[in-house]
Amino acid sequence: MTDYKSTLNLPSTTFPMRGNLAKREPQMLREWIRLEWYDVVRKATENRKRKFILHDGPPYANGDIHIGHAVNKVLKDIIIKSKILDGFNAPYVPGWDCHGLPIEHQVETTQGKIGSGFKDANEFRNACRIFALKQIEKQKSDFQRLGILGDWENPYLTMNPKTEADIVRSLGVIIANGQFSRGAKPIFWCTECKSALAEAEVEYVDRKTTTVDVRFPFTDPAHFEKISGLRAEDCKQASVVIWTTTPWTLPANQFVCFNKFITYSVVKYNKLNEEYTLVLASDRLTELEDSWKVKFTTLTNICGDKFEGLFVDAPWENRKVPLIHGLHVTTDVGTGFVHSAPAYGLDDFLASESLGIDLLCPVQDDGTFSDDVSVVGKLHVHKANPVIADYLEKTKRLISKAQIEHSYPHCWRHKAPVIYRATSQWFIRMKDNNLLRDGQYAIEKNVNFVPQWGRKRMEMMLKERPDWCISRQRKWGVPISIFIHRKTNKIHPETSKHIEEIASRIEKDGVNAWFDLKPSDFLGEEAAHYKKVDDVLDVWFDSGTTHYSVLSMRSELGFPADLYLEGSDQHRGWFQSSLLTSMAMNNKAPYREVLTHGFTVDANGRKMSKSVGNVISPQKVMDTLGADVLRFWIASSDFTKEMTVSNEILDRSADSYRRIRNTCRFMLANLVGFNPAEHAVSELEMISLDAHMIDRTRELQATIKSLYRNYKFSEITQNLLQFCSIDLGGFYLDIIKDRQYTCQKDSRPRRSCQTALFHILNSLIRWMAPILSFTAQEVWQAMSIKGSSPFVFSTTFADIPNFQAIKSADWKKLQLIREVVIKALEVARNDGLVRGSLASSVILYADSENFETLADLGNELKFLTITSSAVVEKLEKSPQSAFRDEKFQGLSVVVEAPPAPRCVRCWHHSFEIGSSPAHPELCRRCVVNVEGDGESRWYA
Repeated sequence: MTDYKSTLNLPSTTFPMRGNLAKREPQMLREWIRLEWYDVVRKATENRKRKFILHDGPPYANGDIHIGHAVNKVLKDIIIKSKILDGFNAPYVPGWDCHGLPIEHQVETTQGKIGSGFKDANEFRNACRIFALKQIEKQKSDFQRLGILGDWENPYLTMNPKTEADIVRSLGVIIANGQFSRGAKPIFWCTECKSALAEAEVEYVDRKTTTVDVRFPFTDPAHFEKISGLRAEDCKQASVVIWTTTPWTLPANQFVCFNKFITYSVVKYNKLNEEYTLVLASDRLTELEDSWKVKFTTLTNICGDKFEGLFVDAPWENRKVPLIHGLHVTTDVGTGFVHSAPAYGLDDFLASESLGIDLLCPVQDDGTFSDDVSVVGKLHVHKANPVIADYLEKTKRLISKAQIEHSYPHCWRHKAPVIYRATSQWFIRMKDNNLLRDGQYAIEKNVNFVPQWGRKRMEMMLKERPDWCISRQRKWGVPISIFIHRKTNKIHPETSKHIEEIASRIEKDGVNAWFDLKPSDFLGEEAAHYKKVDDVLDVWFDSGTTHYSVLSMRSELGFPADLYLEGSDQHRGWFQSSLLTSMAMNNKAPYREVLTHGFTVDANGRKMSKSVGNVISPQKVMDTLGADVLRFWIASSDFTKEMTVSNEILDRSADSYRRIRNTCRFMLANLVGFNPAEHAVSELEMISLDAHMIDRTRELQATIKSLYRNYKFSEITQNLLQFCSIDLGGFYLDIIKDRQYTCQKDSRPRRSCQTALFHILNSLIRWMAPILSFTAQEVWQAMSIKGSSPFVFSTTFADIPNFQAIKSADWKKLQLIREVVIKALEVARNDGLVRGSLASSVILYADSENFETLADLGNELKFLTITSSAVVEKLEKSPQSAFRDEKFQGLSVVVEAPPAPRCVRCWHHSFEIGSSPAHPELCRRCVVNVEGDGESRWYA
């Protein structure tokens, strides 16, 4: 027997079947970095006319990256790379948020505080800077490991002196525009941080707290007797009753609110054999009877407007406080009267503004009451509630107390409950200057949200937003670099001029330049009348003004950005702080589009938590499965919702990845010896099936382009998998194996096939590149297209020729027919009738429409069915035993074992084997391919 293996065109490639991504990706990345891949991509794309700017929302420079970080950065990377492939100039400048309490806390914990570990604040700030730099390097390494294309050598850091200076300049613009003011308003205060908190720094957690119902007796029973019409003896012990979930605020009570549109009932109440007259909202009587386990006797009803001008006795310091009207008083809960400590509640504060009262603030920065407060002096507010309840019991003011569980604000860093507390702070004014109204109008008219519910969420959060407290009592931050008058507290009239001079100093020497500055050196003789502000800016102001300090300052970027992309929590965080500062500075939104992704959860829908033990580390995934598998899972998930991840899900992503990789490998192996410049066939020479697959590729590319443009990445991965598994692996690549292996090396049928494979693979790797970046680049290098860019990321989507075959065929229908034949072959194999596809002959019985489609292929029908012979007959001749598929009407199939011998070269069974004495083991077709002019193909 002669060995004809050398006459076959067997596939060959150095591209490995196994990705071994965990080992190969780091090696590839080191080479990319050595070649300065971002610079290479930028040089190739920076002169493109169309520009796309995605502004990076800065992660905080503290701790290792987690799976949420990976999701965020990979989504951004997919967009940037897809935009480059779509012909855009799309730079990407990553950044970090570097100031704030977490870094301060880490430095204090590990190195000590000012006075113990550090001699002064400057030394402490320098230590914070060094710590942040170390954290950035760790995070940067992990982000790069994910295959993120970006300017990692020149990221923006909010602690860079130039950026710090521009943050100060941003503040100067806002001051000049009249949006900046000072005041004592209740804001979130963390007693652990000893500082104000932003809305975005607060999370809500269920917590059990003590609630109390408390009597506030009327200070003038005669006045109450007059408005109620009751007897004098019924009015002696008359009281309004308040209900509060924060008893610790009672020592700061300054008035009680009622609603003049509510009807109130005067009732008799007996406790421990003492009888009291109580005033309660009429609509609350039934609920209060159930809660207090009593029965009221109603004496009369009074309209709420009768309480104007009355006073009651507060429980502390014999304080006489007024009853005032407030629309925030409702009958949903409580008693119809609201205890008001305006220093510790926003509604109370707003109600107090018209009274012109000085706020009573007995709670200190650390959360303890000042020494001079009776009963609770020196006690922390969170320990005061039971003490206050006992005191109210002893003084016969307590009606009822209970423990309830409700949502309570906590510091997201310390996880400790926070309080509302009025302190003197700096604010960006929201409603007075119509900043909220204009911001809402800007996003309504000029900003697209993906998904659309993001707009409503943003509008809802803006609607009720109070003035933005931007001052913090910390050492590590950008200073509020202004001078205020010692007596009037007014900002120096030449602040705009000062801001630029101070910013220039900070740009040169960092923020210590402000803290080292002596007012006398700057203000001259005026210095005696002014003082420096020691507060620093809220870190949300730092990152929120990067539309100015980064977008407007870096030549490759620009304002406004085309896209901001972050997690759904940023509707009240960075999306909002960026919008508000941009409106205050430019009266314009800083972005044209806002894209929101969800949080990651485990297979049971639970958030990732170390305590639960369900955390999936991106570092571990990259070290085992590889970054491309992680990237594929991210792209495959519907990022607009919660993104479910587990080891099982990642394993399925790995399986999908292998399908795509092996498809690429097959095509690479069959492109051996093909140079498109020399070997590509013309339109007139294309085999029908090859032309069809190029057309199919061109159609799919249009779909994939559209999906990338609309951020529908999960549909892209579905299309990639379907294309590789069904169109290629299950159809085209299976059919062309015979032609590719057995036809002559330089024959038209083989070169036609290779031309198609080249266009398909050249397109497929570009579709893959934004998602499977390492693998796409690996395939790109294996293709080694002469004169092409060293990186696939700097190219554009392929220009796919619009081939029309010499003889056309309905390949979409033929693909469906082939699926029916495959099923019939499988049944026959299971029944033991045949051993395999080529060891089979098929008869296709077709109705008139399908008959013509199949008959057009002539003798090439067997290449479609991948059998040794295939003939088509009229459907009415079909025997009852023929295989039928209910999903495809008008066709039946009979499978038989061919009686002819098998060709040793092509493995087809044929009675023509031995027709050539020189090649007794070959069929006629193989003889022609071995020593003749080669076989002809038109269809398959």
